[in-house]
Formats: sequence, structure tokens, C-alpha cells
Amino acid sequence: MRGILSIQSHVTYGHAGNSSAVFPMQRMGFEVWPIHTVQFSNHTQYKQGWTGRAFSASDIDELVQGLNNIDALSRCEAILTGYQGSAEQCEAVVRTVEKVKAHNPSAIYVCDPVMGAPDKGCIVAPGITEHLVNNLMPIADVIVPNQFELSQFAQMEINTLSDAVTACHIALEKGPKAVLVKHLYCISDDKFSMMLATREGCFLAQRPHLPFELQPVGVGDLISAVFTAGLLKGNSPREAFQHCHDACYGVLKCTQQQNEWELQTVLAQDELVEPSETFPVETLDVQLTSA
Repeated sequence: MRGILSIQSHVTYGHAGNSSAVFPMQRMGFEVWPIHTVQFSNHTQYKQGWTGRAFSASDIDELVQGLNNIDALSRCEAILTGYQGSAEQCEAVVRTVEKVKAHNPSAIYVCDPVMGAPDKGCIVAPGITEHLVNNLMPIADVIVPNQFELSQFAQMEINTLSDAVTACHIALEKGPKAVLVKHLYCISDDKFSMMLATREGCFLAQRPHLPFELQPVGVGDLISAVFTAGLLKGNSPREAFQHCHDACYGVLKCTQQQNEWELQTVLAQDELVEPSETFPVETLDVQLTSA
């Protein structure tokens, strides 16, 4: 049994972190082995608060060792990481990636570098951003940052599409083979924009903004999961990007139609396999080359 090791947060109610990522990858045909960095009752934007706790880095090491004991690491096709609860957990992720790749060199590491957005109720512990920038993102095969997270990794401001392309070029030179910018918000007010950059080219996808009274949480986790599964299905990065963009829009549209705040991932599960709407992916006239 081959699978995906997903190391990120978990909520008991709703869809964020592993609760947003695991089912979509399963629905796309993959076994998923989740390890939770934190477990909360619900995501942190509820005005009533939340309950739960973060786990220790040693919990991650212990579970990974257990998987190794049953020879699961040799059958791990990808490691996907998202929200980390402590700097020590980031160190455990590095050890995990090294251990998995030692057992299966063809495994890929996809890093969703969650750095926090205090204005949205997402706060990360001290040291996490530094670990992401210096230790996790450089060893990843694929990174899935938003505009802010990309700017931190590239160490430059991003205010235009040209800036974003330059930042992606810098990011590719630091190690990753692909950069999926899950939300590029500087280039349009009326469209939601995502960008993919590989050494083969740079691609832009845009779809209409869907109005919500309260913006759904866990969309980035969904994007990272669907893109990871798309790559493992043998799609090219551009094909996986196209599918990811359209599938996630389908889930969001269903969520809006249900007048819900929590992502309607289960109700919209067919969108994960066969999106009902397609938006063109534009090839940007730039060339990204290695050093």
C-alpha cells in the first residue's frame, strides 16, 4: 500500500489542515497517512474560540518511526506539510523528509509554508517562519506559498506580476522544482489569481472572486492537497495546476451556494475528480532558467 504522509494541523469540526487535505487526496485515489501537529475543536476564526492543543515534536518522530517499523516509509510517495505548531516540529519535519527520501528517493516533498496571518486569526509560534524559510522550503520539491510567504522566502516585496515572476525565479534557485502561488492578490481586485512557476515556464490562472460573508478557512490546505495528488497521478505540473485551480473553485462555489462558512468538501467531492467548470491557464511570456 503506497501513500502520502500529511503532517499538518487538524480540526475536529469543519475543514482546515489535515481535515481539509486528507479526504480530497483520498477521493483522488490515494492512501493518506495523517500526522497532526495540533488538534483543535474547530479553526481559530470562530468568535467563540476553540479548544485543543499542539503536539510535541517527539510525537512526530515517534509516529514516523512506527511507520518505518512496518516498512511504510519505503512506500511513501509524498510528504505534504502545512501548519506547524512549533519550531521543534519544523525540525522533526526535516528529519522526516530525510528519512523518507532515504527509504524512497523518488518521494516528493510538498511544503505549504504557513507563516500566519494575525489579521485572519492565524498565528504561528516563534521561530516557525525562520525554520520555514531557512530549512523546510529549500529542501522541498514543491512549495505552495501565498504572496506574503513567497515574499518572505525570496526576500523581496511583491507588488506586480513581474515582481511575482522574479520572486518565483529566486525561489526556484533556492531548491524547489516548482512554486505554486496559491493566492497572488496584488494583480487583480475582481479575480482570484494563482500562479505556477517551474523551470519549464510560468503560468497564471484566474477565476471570479466568490463573495462570502465570512471567508472560508482551509482553502490553501485544499489547494496543496489537490495539487500534490495531481502530480502523483502522473500529470505534468501545468496539468496538475489546471486541475487544482478548477477543482478548488468547484468546492468553493458549492460552499457559497450552501451559504456555508466551512468548506463543503464532502458535498462537492465530485468536483475533486471532474471539475464542472474550467478556466484557461495562461502561459506567461517569461523564461525561468536554473543558475
